Amino acid sequence: MAAALAQVQQRTGRFVLDGLAAVGRFAALIVEIGRGLAEPKVWLPRTFAEAHNIGIGSLFIVLLISAFAGGVTALQAGYQFTGNIPIYVVGAIVTQSIVLELGPVLVGLILAGRIGARYAAELGTMRVTEQIDALESLGRSPASHLLLPKVLACLLMIPVLVVFADVVALLSGWFAAKQALPITDQDFAYGARVFWRPFDAYYSIIKAAFFALTIGLVSCYYGYMTRFGAAGVGRSTTGAVVSSSVLILLLDLVLAKLLLVP
Repeated sequence: MAAALAQVQQRTGRFVLDGLAAVGRFAALIVEIGRGLAEPKVWLPRTFAEAHNIGIGSLFIVLLISAFAGGVTALQAGYQFTGNIPIYVVGAIVTQSIVLELGPVLVGLILAGRIGARYAAELGTMRVTEQIDALESLGRSPASHLLLPKVLACLLMIPVLVVFADVVALLSGWFAAKQALPITDQDFAYGARVFWRPFDAYYSIIKAAFFALTIGLVSCYYGYMTRFGAAGVGRSTTGAVVSSSVLILLLDLVLAKLLLVP
């Protein structure tokens, strides 16, 4: 019994120490990325190239999923709230659900898989093939050449994609509601306006910015810290996607508590 307890304590201690070490490495990476800001001639053109890849490469899948999400939200709202409740409430539910929650969260989770996996795999491959080591041996900073452009590109483009997703989801929800429910354009528009607050749009963009930083930093961390060859690249890619997704959901809860709950 004593031996089993000692083994549990040993594993717990190792887990805590490994977690603290990971936090320290992550903080050191953020500091290194911050130092890379001193070389704008290096990271600025690379940032625009990365932003172009994120925006153009992700636009179709983001808009497609947003369109389906808006339509489904409208149909489910109509199913649950028609009857004794005024029909214009469907417009309010669709608008609030999409702008406050579905738009930023869905886009964040989609891009955690698409962009996070890509960045982790790219940097992990460069690490295990010693390309990053070669860059450092030439006196070049991996932060300004590789990491900072990716983080800034996420911060620049993901909020823009969220805005597009919100608009498309609202339009598709409007269209679906009109096709399936006895609701007019005036009813839907009235419902969308009656509970609308200007801060709702800002809240959606704020969430998108936090999600963008999470995806960029976490995926860069996992890729940059990759070890042990091709198997390590696979583990880093999986870890980046899973960790980014979990942190997005955690941030979603924290931001709602801080910004929406009085």
